[in-house]
This record gives sequence, C-alpha cells and structure tokens, in this order.
Amino acid sequence: MLSITPINFAEANAFVSKYHRHHKPMQGCKFCVAVSVEEKVCGVCIVGRPVARFLDNGWTLEVNRCCTDGTRNACSMLYGAAWKVSKALGYKRLITYTLPEEGESSLKASNWTLVGERGGGNWNVASRPRIDVAEYLQGQKLLWKVE
Repeated sequence: MLSITPINFAEANAFVSKYHRHHKPMQGCKFCVAVSVEEKVCGVCIVGRPVARFLDNGWTLEVNRCCTDGTRNACSMLYGAAWKVSKALGYKRLITYTLPEEGESSLKASNWTLVGERGGGNWNVASRPRIDVAEYLQGQKLLWKVE
C-alpha cells in the first residue's frame, strides 16, 4: 500500500539521480515529499520557486522534479501531496512542466489543468553563456497548474 512519507532534500536528489530519465538533481527547493511502500521509497517530488521569473510572484510554487521507479499511482499521489503541502504553506498556485510525449494521466488524476505550450529553445545566449541541454529538452513544454 502506498503512503506519503517525508524525505529530505539530499535523499530526494539521490533518488532523482538514480531514476529520472532526463533531468539532473536540483540545486535547492522549498520542500520534498516521497511516496513509499513500507520502508521502500517509490517516488519523490521536489518543489521549489518557479524557474520562470515572471511566475515567481510569491504565491506560486513549481514541481521541479517528480520522479518514480514506475510504481503504479505513485506519480498521482506525489502531485496530489505536493498541492496539499503547498496550500498548507499558504501558496495559491502550483505549476509544473512536462514534455509533450510524456503522459498526462497522473496530472489529470490529481485535478491539474493544462494551461498550454510554453518555452522552447535553450538558455545559452552570447550575453550569458550556458551549457546546452540535450536537444530533445529544447523543444516546447506543456505547462500545468492546480489552484
């Protein structure tokens, strides 16, 4: 039986390092939650400030990483728990981004709403050089929200 359990940032990042398909661990966060079966962690959710500066209004948080080992319903539980914690902390909105080819059933099951396509390209510009991300991560993303 799945249950929501606490997890610290270092442990959540270690889980992301092991299981996430295309993202690296985070640099920081507001909070993390895990979903477990008895003592075994099956998934983690790392929530922080929105990456997009114009969305960082003090009332919005972003699910920066949601990662599971494939356990059924773990993702839906994590998205639901992340929203409950965010509300309890006084936030009014929680957002996340997915790749278009990723499934949407976990977000829909957790009552999230698709806002639409956003972004594209990369952050490496002449005035502020960055290491390019993988090409498949440079395309449009889907923005989701729950309020």
